[in-house]
Amino acid sequence: MNERNRADACPGVLEPHHAADGPLVRVRVPGGVLSPDALRGLVSAAEFGDGALELTSRANVQVRAVRELGAFEERVRAAGLLPSRSHERVRNILGSPFSGRLGGTDVTSVNSVLDRELCSRTVFTELPGRFLFAVDDGRGEVAGLGADVTVRAETGGWRLLLAGAPTTLGVGDPVPLALRAAEEFLAIREGHWRLAEVPDGAARVAAALGGSLLDRAALIDAPALDSIGVFEQLDGRFALGALAPFGRLTGEQALALAEFGTVRLTPWRGVVLLDLTDPRPAVRAAGAAGLVTEADSPWAGVTACAGKPNCAKAIRDVRADASAAIGAPGRPVHWAGCGRHCGKPRGPVVLVEATENGYLIDGVPVEDVTAAVETARKQ
Repeated sequence: MNERNRADACPGVLEPHHAADGPLVRVRVPGGVLSPDALRGLVSAAEFGDGALELTSRANVQVRAVRELGAFEERVRAAGLLPSRSHERVRNILGSPFSGRLGGTDVTSVNSVLDRELCSRTVFTELPGRFLFAVDDGRGEVAGLGADVTVRAETGGWRLLLAGAPTTLGVGDPVPLALRAAEEFLAIREGHWRLAEVPDGAARVAAALGGSLLDRAALIDAPALDSIGVFEQLDGRFALGALAPFGRLTGEQALALAEFGTVRLTPWRGVVLLDLTDPRPAVRAAGAAGLVTEADSPWAGVTACAGKPNCAKAIRDVRADASAAIGAPGRPVHWAGCGRHCGKPRGPVVLVEATENGYLIDGVPVEDVTAAVETARKQ
């Protein structure tokens, strides 16, 4: 069977992935929005694992080495993060982390309605766990991340994007259109996990909805958006974006953030606090807890897979090696423990790959990986 047509084994709370360090569970967080109580509940649930919350590129949360799956599930449910057992793996909804505060439209309510309607329909239990919705506030924060179905705010309404491609389809109410697009995917998926894998999938779905594709550059070419640091909102209040090194949020860090209100997870494995009257206490608390709050930090843009000993396929402890080679800020760099390149971000990135004979950087063997990474990040 073709790799992309085999049964979807994307993990959830009820069906973990059995990694080298034990069961790995993934908790869906639609829109990346966690109330203080929900975040504290996740910290409590993580006590049944290794104690940390791993942030994913879909603004969801993973917990590794979960020992008591039933007890973990109960705590997640008590935190309000498991409203539907039947739909729990398909609640993949990215939302703009800054959600209208720096421009555009506040998409919070759209995230919530989309999640509720998704869970209310039995047909959507058939969606693969990798199928992704995105709700963009109009600034391009998540529109360019290649979600299967994206609705992007624009003047007077919303635009539908399919597998990252803009369409001619624009509406006033984005949720019904997003769900219709997902239904059309189910009609043509033939075992595929993502819309982009279906031959001419985006064009076929657009046509079924009465539209067609536009040139990709027409709507999704957006400037790079900063997500680390303090930002002044349109209303005069402030937002704080912070990075968790390797996307790993400790219980202490999560509890420190919860003191400042609702936390938004980002697809860049960071967190955002919105609507701060004075950002300085939050900056101090985040920094004291070990989070990165400065955009020019050398940690900005550094990612890595799980590596040894967490993954049986990994050749090296890439997170330890990446920490030792952190150096100066520069181009984004991803450390991969094997040739699968798990967790590699979209877009240009320096790729550091572990092999049995040492490291490769962008496919070229190097002797001194620390020096080679520093050079590559400066280029």
